[in-house]
Amino acid sequence: METKPSDAAPISKSERENLQRLIRQRERVLKSAAKQRSAELLADFENQMGSEFSFDDDAVWQRAAQEAETELNKAKQKVAARCRELGIPARFAPTLDLRWVHRGYDNLIERRRAELRRMAQTKIEAIEKKAATEIELSCLQAQTELAVAGLTSKAAHAFLNKLPDIETLMPRLSFAQVAGEAEPPVAAQLVSPNTLRQQCYRERQALRNAQTLLPTKKDDSEAAP
Repeated sequence: METKPSDAAPISKSERENLQRLIRQRERVLKSAAKQRSAELLADFENQMGSEFSFDDDAVWQRAAQEAETELNKAKQKVAARCRELGIPARFAPTLDLRWVHRGYDNLIERRRAELRRMAQTKIEAIEKKAATEIELSCLQAQTELAVAGLTSKAAHAFLNKLPDIETLMPRLSFAQVAGEAEPPVAAQLVSPNTLRQQCYRERQALRNAQTLLPTKKDDSEAAP
């Protein structure tokens, strides 16, 4: 954000101090609120995962269950009649059954529920971290604007304008850098400076040794008949 001196009436010192305290307090409270929000989100997810649904909670479900029950009774009568034809006693005869499952697979099996719980916790943690970053950035922006309002000299504004932003501190990563076309290569950039110096020293020593083993032009001419 580029700043420049303003002709508006400057904020008094006491006003700036009060606003700075308010901004710091706001940052603390919002971060605490973000943690509380994370707990609420996790509790809400647990409630969703533990939900059970009855067939009569919805008119369409209830009608479908009644229709299925009617067809089931017809099918059970056919099975019972065939069992009598086959001479199977009623107490040994197979039958059909129909039941309404109040939960789905994902919130019925405990192992699957544990997996979903971990996924939700990871997602909520990421949401909280993002919220904390946005809170800090908004408070920093407010503090910056407050400080700018108290600056009167061009030198002070120039100093503030030279502060790097996040895009400058973390430039875009190009494919060439990752693929090894950077100078120095990314692999070399990731190692410690001491390790990099040792590697360069070994490479120079290997180059000197290779040069000493190569015959000179004079040696070649003397060896020729």
